[in-house]
Amino acid sequence: MIVRKLSDAGTQGRTVSAEGWESHRLLLKSDGAGFSFHITRIFKDAVLPMHYQNHIESVYCISGFGEIKDVANGAVHSIEPGTIYILDKHDKHILRAFEEMELACVFNPPLIGREVHNAEGAYALTAEAIA
Repeated sequence: MIVRKLSDAGTQGRTVSAEGWESHRLLLKSDGAGFSFHITRIFKDAVLPMHYQNHIESVYCISGFGEIKDVANGAVHSIEPGTIYILDKHDKHILRAFEEMELACVFNPPLIGREVHNAEGAYALTAEAIA
């Protein structure tokens, strides 16, 4: 059994920040669950082009308001508390936060912990991540 508290993520080295966001990575590849689980804060006015080429991501909005744009077809979807979106086809997308958003995120394959988006908006698969 694994039990962790969000409030401990920073002192456990499980918090990663980059421009526009901060992610508390509560469950990682090393935990052996087959997926990773994060609580991510998207800062107000952030515009984040992303393309998870190597991962499937599921995102549930806990708080805040924004939108996600599907780059392939131009569709824009409102994101508010209670909304879930799943990037099941490695969808290229743009996430916009009109106010600070708190999101629960699940990745498969799991992240190893310190990843940040590369120039294409993806998390790279390292040898450690696929081992």
